Amino acid sequence: MTLKPLLFWALVGFSLSLAAQDSLYTRFLLKQLCSKRCYGRGYVRQGLHEAEKIITREMKACGAEPYFAGQFFQPFHHPVNTFEGKTLLKLNGQKLQTGFDYIPNAGAPSLKGSCLLSQQDSVTFIGQVGTTPVQLLLKNKLTWTVANKTAAHFNIEVDRHQFNSLPASLEIDYQTKLIKNFESRNLACQLKGSAQTDSLIVFSAHYDHLGGIGSACYFPGANDNASGVSMLLNLLRYYREYPPKYTTVFLFFAGEEAGLLGSKFFTESGEMDLAKIKFLTNLDLLGTGDEGIMVVNGALYQEQFERLEKINTSGDFLPQIKKRGKAANSDHYWFTERGVPCFFIYTMGGISAYHDVHDRPETLPLTRYKNVFRLLTTFIATF
Repeated sequence: MTLKPLLFWALVGFSLSLAAQDSLYTRFLLKQLCSKRCYGRGYVRQGLHEAEKIITREMKACGAEPYFAGQFFQPFHHPVNTFEGKTLLKLNGQKLQTGFDYIPNAGAPSLKGSCLLSQQDSVTFIGQVGTTPVQLLLKNKLTWTVANKTAAHFNIEVDRHQFNSLPASLEIDYQTKLIKNFESRNLACQLKGSAQTDSLIVFSAHYDHLGGIGSACYFPGANDNASGVSMLLNLLRYYREYPPKYTTVFLFFAGEEAGLLGSKFFTESGEMDLAKIKFLTNLDLLGTGDEGIMVVNGALYQEQFERLEKINTSGDFLPQIKKRGKAANSDHYWFTERGVPCFFIYTMGGISAYHDVHDRPETLPLTRYKNVFRLLTTFIATF
């Protein structure tokens, strides 16, 4: 495609998406999805299911069709280690605040007792509570995740900026529980195409996050990935107002943080004829953009990437668009493995909060959020 048509589409996409992309709506969604009600959109306090209710409410409000045989959800089951009981940890007699001063490993077992710690090197300290080995690491940044099984050891990361003494003694009282058959749900809706209903354009984002630890610590997950969910819902509202040429499907995956489980289940379920997908765009970490965006699979689908670059140059949307090859780092991966042309797009630069308690909506700048929206709608219009 030549530059002149691309410029035309950029200007059209810019003007239309200005009317559809709503900053107040975006902030409203971020606040709800990152609230204590959703408790990190994870596996304690019904957090994931509360987020499901919010997203389903918005899909219905847009008048979108349920994708799964008359319903908006697709259940699947998986194990997950959870932290809903006691979460007491004292270091040198000082009680530490979960999530801010320290975090346990995601697969930590239940453990109660105390021990002395011996120093292994400048950042590593070890001990043993009963028969359970304990390892403590001093870290510059605390990062948590999700585990599908219980470990035989208890690891602790301590923020070295919050705790200045050398760790010498440990007291712990932790209650964890492995749920062997947790029900997560993928969510999806569609808008029928105005011209070609048998070909699909697909947008996806994961709505799950890390959940919480105990009664006072949860991970809001604003950038990861309430930002992507809000983008999908903004796109849904946009295409409701400006009907798409192709049938357009909006997929909200669960289980991404637990190992891309929801997207794997979906691609193996037969719910969608993957051969009908003209293009899929997976969105995650869209809350910054000071340094532009990264396009995973950009090196794999060179023609589409060059088209995206030309649109960006014409519209002056982002400072740069970088590309990389195939990577199993989000829900696009299982589609790539089955030959579906797709991109995974995330923003770069800005705040460094990631998989921690500091990824909050009130500090998420949304620096290039609107321009990413305009770039996406303009790019999809070229198919």
